[in-house]
Amino acid sequence: MHLVKLLFFVLVSCSRDVLSQYYYTHFNTLVLPILKDAETSLHSVSWLPRGDKLIDLDAPFTWRDCVVRNPPMVACGLEEGCRFPLRCDRTLCKEAHSYINPSCPSLNITAKYGCNICAVTPVNPVSKSCKLSQLTTDLVIFYGTDGRNIAVLSGQTFGVELVVSCAPSSLLISLPKGVDGVAAFSWSALAFPRQVDKPDVANKFVLCLPSSSKTPGVTFLGDGPFYFTSFPNLDLRSILSYTPMVRKHKTSLGYHIRINRISIRGISIPIPSIKSASVRLSTVTPYTKLRSDIYKAFVSSFSMATTNIPRLKSVQPFSLCLKSSAVGSVEKGFRVPTIDLEMESGKKWTIYGDNSMKRVGNGTACLAFLDGGLKMKDAIVIGTFQMENNFLFLDLENQKLGFSSSLLARGTSCGSFNFTAIVE
Repeated sequence: MHLVKLLFFVLVSCSRDVLSQYYYTHFNTLVLPILKDAETSLHSVSWLPRGDKLIDLDAPFTWRDCVVRNPPMVACGLEEGCRFPLRCDRTLCKEAHSYINPSCPSLNITAKYGCNICAVTPVNPVSKSCKLSQLTTDLVIFYGTDGRNIAVLSGQTFGVELVVSCAPSSLLISLPKGVDGVAAFSWSALAFPRQVDKPDVANKFVLCLPSSSKTPGVTFLGDGPFYFTSFPNLDLRSILSYTPMVRKHKTSLGYHIRINRISIRGISIPIPSIKSASVRLSTVTPYTKLRSDIYKAFVSSFSMATTNIPRLKSVQPFSLCLKSSAVGSVEKGFRVPTIDLEMESGKKWTIYGDNSMKRVGNGTACLAFLDGGLKMKDAIVIGTFQMENNFLFLDLENQKLGFSSSLLARGTSCGSFNFTAIVE
């Protein structure tokens, strides 16, 4: 994995800048690789010049392990430690303060620092811990794509300046090895995609999470087109179905959708409350969680639909486990039924065996959905296992979600974008 990542960045750094006019007409979408950590199954976005960031759809701002220092009389470029603190009267500081986490330390420290800093509390979305810190600036080098090829964008002597928060190293505990912070991909104006100074890029992005730690997935910032090597003439936008995204209020961070029904093998599961249920996407939840009443009905229906497959002893945290050799595979075809989430728009997000059954070893495959209890804030939280190898296009401008269902069922995957096709 590290060799793939290194090859990508070496090739990009060796390519020549494309002309600005050519970029704006052809390379109008930004692209970065997504890496999967084998130990935690969490996904991070990789960027230059510094480190990988865990992808979080609910974070109000991006943060990384750093200390704010503003060396006097120094021309700041890529030097580590050269960071400018944000004042409390900046618009983006006020934006950050609209997302106060009540369980975090108080931000009322103006008596000590005045308005010279913008105090914030970055949160580790895995451990739920948070620390008092401040907003500052960091540099990111972006790469453009015409859908097939990539190129270094012109005018990036040191990189593009973004507003992020520093955080102490102690906040990295429980994050994947090599990750030095969190990349916000939320509704917030401080989110990583939304800080890009280009409207058609800032309000639309793609997440295509890889299922393997050996091959990177991809995130696109912008409207496309999008092509994968396995189908070089197929713009992936043409295979997407859409459903509205629901933003509950102006300070909502995460992405919510509604579903009309859940079906297994075409038979609808009787869940009276499903239409009013809140469904959220999460990149820090490994497996989809269902509220207890929904979970019990779901597992019961799936169990009835798989009575011909031998049962095995359950393996935590899963409750229904089957003989993996009888479950099937992508190559030979799955014997487990498909699961259909009928969206508010009437379109179906179909979950095939590769996104429903987790192979846990010893000839066992388990239904990869969890009981979230009766007090879940959202009735359903769709986790990363169900999102992997699905092409998800989040259009914030039009408040809609585009989804492909499994790319594996179409003979491709999220690891099929060509990061080595460099424009000279």
